[in-house]
Amino acid sequence: MLKGYHLKNYNFKLVILVIVATVFGTIIINSADSSYTRKQIIGLIGCLLVMVVVSLIDYHYYCKFWLILYGLNLIMLLGIIPFGSTVNNARRWYAIGDFMTVQPSEFTKILMIICMAVLLTKLKERLNKWYTLLAIAAFCAIPMYIIYKQPDLSTTIDIFLIMLAMLFVAGLSYKIIGIAILILIPTASIFFWYIQQPDQKLIENEYQVGRILAFLYPQDYALTTGYQQANSVMAIGSGMLNGKGINSDSLATVKDANLISEQQTDFIFSVIGEELGFVGCVFIIAIILLIVLQCIRVARKAEDTEGMLIASGVAILLGFQSFINIGVATQILPNTGLPLPFVSYGLSSLLACCVGIGLVLNIGLHKKKY
Repeated sequence: MLKGYHLKNYNFKLVILVIVATVFGTIIINSADSSYTRKQIIGLIGCLLVMVVVSLIDYHYYCKFWLILYGLNLIMLLGIIPFGSTVNNARRWYAIGDFMTVQPSEFTKILMIICMAVLLTKLKERLNKWYTLLAIAAFCAIPMYIIYKQPDLSTTIDIFLIMLAMLFVAGLSYKIIGIAILILIPTASIFFWYIQQPDQKLIENEYQVGRILAFLYPQDYALTTGYQQANSVMAIGSGMLNGKGINSDSLATVKDANLISEQQTDFIFSVIGEELGFVGCVFIIAIILLIVLQCIRVARKAEDTEGMLIASGVAILLGFQSFINIGVATQILPNTGLPLPFVSYGLSSLLACCVGIGLVLNIGLHKKKY
């Protein structure tokens, strides 16, 4: 597995950036809720070790067994139905004892990136044929539908966007993109109109509908469904330039007043804004941006199409998910349940991201043949 690898080709810049992001995240998690700190530190050490191990295994090995990975992914997702645990009317996790839960949909993101990279490489010559696009859509639709029914609309949308962006990177025709946009805009308008109808059947979960309506009409839902986002914006704004300081005990602290639930996960950015201010927000955005740019750099220098698409997929995952998480915290997007990569508490998300970085590191170890 290690044959042909040279230490000088190892992307230590990317490793350092990931370590900085994860350590920063652990500090913020400790400030948000110290009861999660010990588990996060132990998980972080394990995830970084997995990242190093994955980085030393030839990524072609994973690509070779892409159909098996796809099947294992479906088994993991379907297993949630009889064996999963339910939290807040959602069945998305496997409970391991009383101390740990595993969310398979987080690993679906990485597994689907690998599978899509191989599939798109195989179909590259006929990618812009409609029957090819329909086959790709069906391939992606199966795991996405299972995740949607958990219900987990936010992760479904996240995976959809990743797959769509990978299609573009693989060489999707601009003509098809233009046609898709012309169809998408009126379809989105009809969608937002339809879900406001009393007897709509498209989204069965009323809580999800409430979140979308709270985004469309924030003033009408400020004290109900939009409560968390409104308080998140207040928390970020209260930090001003330099913030109130880590573990601030100020009476005005939104975190200590429990005005935002689960701040260590989906709304971790509000803790950063409140305690470290604008400076802290810019810092973590810059770190994540640099990680994404390093992934793109590896993708551009990849030795083959599969490597290019996997590295691009990881960059897309980290970029999109960060944008969505921060967009929710700042109320420019509807409320979703997506973690901030490397920063939010959640070991399934952290492990999936570290595996993705491990793949990128390995792709970078392969010299491009000219």
